[in-house]
Amino acid sequence: MKIGELGAATVTKVETIRYYEQIGLLPPPARSPSNYRSYGPEHLQRLAFIRRARDLGFPLDQVRELLSLADDKDRSCEAVDEIARAHRATVKRKMAELRALGDELDRLIGQCGHGVVADCRIIEALADVERQQDESVSG
Repeated sequence: MKIGELGAATVTKVETIRYYEQIGLLPPPARSPSNYRSYGPEHLQRLAFIRRARDLGFPLDQVRELLSLADDKDRSCEAVDEIARAHRATVKRKMAELRALGDELDRLIGQCGHGVVADCRIIEALADVERQQDESVSG
C-alpha cells in the first residue's frame, strides 16, 4: 500500500509517517520501481501500535521502548508493566496539576465583580508580578 493509504488506514498524517520513519519507529518500506514507498501489513500493524500508544499519551521514547519489547515475544512483560505504571504516575501528577489550575481559575472567576477592566480582579491577578516571582521560586 502507498503512504496515503497507510495514513488513511491508521488516521495518521503522511508527514507523521515520514517522521516516524526518519526517527526509526517505522522501518523503511520497500520502494516500487517508480520509487514510491510500498508498505506492507507489518507497517500497518506497527503504525497502529504507535498511534494507540500516542493516543494514550506515551511519549516517543516510551513508545520506542514498548516497540522494542513487543518485538521480543519471549521476554517477560515486567518491563512493559513498569513503563505503563510510570506513565500512569505521570498522568496522575498532571491530572492533579490540572485540578489545581482549575481551582485557581474558579477562584479568580469567582472574584469577578462584572465591573470595568480597570477594577478587574482577574486582570489584577494576572498582572501580579510579586505573586509570579513567589510562584517561580516555590514551583
